[in-house]
Amino acid sequence: MVRTLAAVGLAAIVSVGLAAQNGSGPEKYTAFAIDASNVTSRARTAVVDLTINRWSSDADRDRLLAVLRDKGQDALLSELQKLPRIGYMSTPGSLSYDLRFARKLALPDGGSRIVIATDRYVGSWEAANRPRTIDYPFTVIELEVDKAGTGVGKASLYTKISATGGGDIELENFANQPVMLTEVKRIN
Repeated sequence: MVRTLAAVGLAAIVSVGLAAQNGSGPEKYTAFAIDASNVTSRARTAVVDLTINRWSSDADRDRLLAVLRDKGQDALLSELQKLPRIGYMSTPGSLSYDLRFARKLALPDGGSRIVIATDRYVGSWEAANRPRTIDYPFTVIELEVDKAGTGVGKASLYTKISATGGGDIELENFANQPVMLTEVKRIN
């Protein structure tokens, strides 16, 4: 079942100004991920570590949005892959995955909403056999943490990104539900 994930994450990308991006040094987060989607045969859990070394600029955001609106998802993927690594994501026993885009929005209660977008890893079997998942080349992660640095989040591991006729951005999640991120903690 294809489920559209509310564009809440990418709406934050559009609205977050650089003023909310200030900070010194890397920000590190850990979370407990629960994947109960239809992409795997059974529910999986893992600890996920996220390190953001720098926040994406307004210019990066504006360029990516323009490419999406003018040229579509494939051009957006190409442009995103050209961005330098801004951080990484890892799980125990796996290689780390580069993060290409991250924005942070200060919330009225002193907390933050963090939106991360990157191209997802495509293995050799998937690239050669081209199953339907190949059409979902993005991973989008949204964290919401309070002023103490704890909170929750969600991750759409297999995602399409499109611009609607009205100029809104829409995420389509290949899975029947996003990966839930619990016990999110800022660790620095």
